[in-house]
Amino acid sequence: MVFTVLSMVGAWFVGYHYGHSPSAALGTVFIVAVLAVLEVSLSFDNAVVNAKVLVTMPPVWQRRFITWGILVAVFGMRVVFPLLIVGLMAQISPWEALVLAAARPDEYARIMTAAHVSIAAFGGSFLAMVGLKYFFNVKKCVHWVRMVEEPLTKLGKIEAVEIALILMTLYGVSRLLPQADVVAFLVSGIFGLVTFVAVEGVSAVMGVDEDGPAVVAKSGAASFLYLEVLDASFSFDGVIGAFALTNNLFVIALGLGIGAMFVRSLTIMLVDKGTLSEYRYLEHGAFWAILALAGLMLLGSVMHIPEVITGLIGAILIGLSFVSSVRLNRRGASDSD
Repeated sequence: MVFTVLSMVGAWFVGYHYGHSPSAALGTVFIVAVLAVLEVSLSFDNAVVNAKVLVTMPPVWQRRFITWGILVAVFGMRVVFPLLIVGLMAQISPWEALVLAAARPDEYARIMTAAHVSIAAFGGSFLAMVGLKYFFNVKKCVHWVRMVEEPLTKLGKIEAVEIALILMTLYGVSRLLPQADVVAFLVSGIFGLVTFVAVEGVSAVMGVDEDGPAVVAKSGAASFLYLEVLDASFSFDGVIGAFALTNNLFVIALGLGIGAMFVRSLTIMLVDKGTLSEYRYLEHGAFWAILALAGLMLLGSVMHIPEVITGLIGAILIGLSFVSSVRLNRRGASDSD
């Protein structure tokens, strides 16, 4: 709440600086509030998945996820990452990109939006790997949508089936793109796959064949790395979608930063209250939402998909899984009676 208040005060000054009037400042505060709500709605499934990983981490790494992690999430992904993208696309330094964002926000927004195809391919393929790995896990024995999830578990016995499926999806979507965007889309999608494999590889190397406290620390570090890459992939859609409301980098950073802070707090609440163990199907809904978001990101490189649809699909899937979990708990309570 303190972060939110400070960000709103900052939004007032930013709006007044650019608009030179109290009404412009109030309008900026309103946009920041809308961006915060947008970020929370898009990233609720991220909080559930983060909680699933965070609950396995030692307390010291949980605290680092909140402190160091929020710095990476707010400052790194909402400020530095867009500047790096614009700098790469325009072949200028990050500092020149920052000056461009402050002095010529329309041009900054145009360059950032032009990179949407590459960003969508990278984030979509990475998130698709996260979702498919969950459903293709041969050890998975709890199923929410049984008629779909149980066959997927059996299909997981095929080596690297998720990679083959995503590569075919990338190829299929690339056939719908203009010829000028095909190479960038395919290369970015492949890098998304490689990033997922690299993060998984680091996790395996850091958590295997050792004993004692070192294992706990290294496993925590590997999980922290995984969560940060996962959070970055979730952030892509929000960063790009924010340009529908404003092209001001500082306004976007403030609004999405508030949302990121709330998502972090929500993650900790889920861990502290043991929500995932209490509501069995909640994580299933989150991973279905991840697959939906991955599909929408990939399709978003071909057609415009309103951000409200992206947010609603995730919220609906998680809501349905929550209702199913409540029903399951009630049946269990009645059976015990």
